[in-house]
Amino acid sequence: MRVGLGFDVHPFSDDPARTLVLGGVTLAGERGLTGHSDADVIAHAVTDALLGAASLGDIGKLFPDTDPKFRNADSMALLAEAIGRVAGAGWTVANVDCAVVLEAPKLAPVRRAMEVRLSTVVGGPVSVKAKRAEGLGALGRGEGIACWAVALLERAAS
Repeated sequence: MRVGLGFDVHPFSDDPARTLVLGGVTLAGERGLTGHSDADVIAHAVTDALLGAASLGDIGKLFPDTDPKFRNADSMALLAEAIGRVAGAGWTVANVDCAVVLEAPKLAPVRRAMEVRLSTVVGGPVSVKAKRAEGLGALGRGEGIACWAVALLERAAS
């Protein structure tokens, strides 16, 4: 078994056309995040946790933000590619747990949809919890969203 920790954070965008995508779910009418890809902090943290557990580097190494082909990329597609590499290295996902820190929007109405979407892509159970920063720092002032993810991998049966 192997454990990996992932983290990602993005500030909110001033671009009114930017959509908010979290855990592969688009939250209509919500302010989007700034980033090279679609800035899905949950998918990014999960990707890093899985890559770390498998000792395959990190999201920045695999999908650098200096590469134009990843501009506005679908982070769930990047996660799927990372899962392919994890599986190719002989690992399966036992579970992934995510803690999302944000003041708004409320995730309760879409939490289950995020878990289903993420679980389908990674091939194992993914849980998502929302936490508030209680007014502390930039996240507490509602300037962005952060996510921590922990992944547990098991050796694939041969």
